[in-house]
Amino acid sequence: MPERVRVKVNGRELEMPAEASVAAALMSAGVSGLRRSRTGEPRGPVCGMGVCMECRVRVDGRAHQRACQFSCREGMEIECR
Repeated sequence: MPERVRVKVNGRELEMPAEASVAAALMSAGVSGLRRSRTGEPRGPVCGMGVCMECRVRVDGRAHQRACQFSCREGMEIECR
């Protein structure tokens, strides 16, 4: 059985497999719009491999982190709009 870790998504605590991406944690939390474009449109993961830059979120206080490029780890705090 894979190791499980606790992360916070917009203040809500979730338990996820340690190897799950931050993008997967966000989807599990029911978050589909991760940020807003300059014109206010919701944005979310498109490519899943870090090229499109549409899945940028704040991870542990650091802005513009690509959610598809990070694995969940114990105590991680994820914020999106």
